[in-house]
Amino acid sequence: MTTFVPAPGAAPLPAMVTAQTAYEIRTLLRNGEQLLLTLIIPVVLLVLFSVTSLLDLGTSHRVDFLTPGILALAVMSTAFTGQAIGTGFERRYGVLKRLGATPLPRSGLIAAKTLTVIVVEVLQAAVITGVAFGLGWHPHGNPVTTALLLLLGTAAFSGFGLLMAGTLRAEATLAGANLIYLLLLMLGGVVFPLTQFPSGVRTVLELLPISALADGLRQVLQHGAAMPGKDLLVLTGWAVVGLLLAARFFRWE
Repeated sequence: MTTFVPAPGAAPLPAMVTAQTAYEIRTLLRNGEQLLLTLIIPVVLLVLFSVTSLLDLGTSHRVDFLTPGILALAVMSTAFTGQAIGTGFERRYGVLKRLGATPLPRSGLIAAKTLTVIVVEVLQAAVITGVAFGLGWHPHGNPVTTALLLLLGTAAFSGFGLLMAGTLRAEATLAGANLIYLLLLMLGGVVFPLTQFPSGVRTVLELLPISALADGLRQVLQHGAAMPGKDLLVLTGWAVVGLLLAARFFRWE
């Protein structure tokens, strides 16, 4: 006769991270505002400026210029803006504090949030590139370099998104993240060339993470560059600084 004895205990860490990741993804996909920010706005911008001549892009094949910038915008919208706002309100409502009382360690929560960002970015890339191909996009370059740029951009934006969410009030994070999103959209070379700015201003703007990501992707996907060293260096610098600051100053309560 078999005797069943309760054996309480935490699930293995990979199982907990997987479950938390699935929860994070479901929550994000149910949020209309997040979907608007991460998917609908980038696709609308891509289609609008590809099929019209509202902006002077300095090229006849507009979609080839726009697609890399829109991919960069998608990374920023998910890794920075969306993550900052979502995590900021989780912190305000005590969600992070309650999760801290569960068997899921903080490292597991960070891993789940990171996996969620990556999964959403893969979905964004699939939709954006699908639309771009439908508009006549002809990419070039090394996919490994493209992936490296996207990962560095994700790390850079995630670090500063978590830094903002972990240090500011939720309302301030909401306002600040959206303001930064709009400013970087206008000033980061996403939908029009930085050459339209004066040289002194352009030199400063080229050091922004969104500018480095958009330009690096453009160098690879539009011009077939093997390794855009300057852009990779700028992104690496932002990633290191942002993640170090987030690790140092992030408050869970």
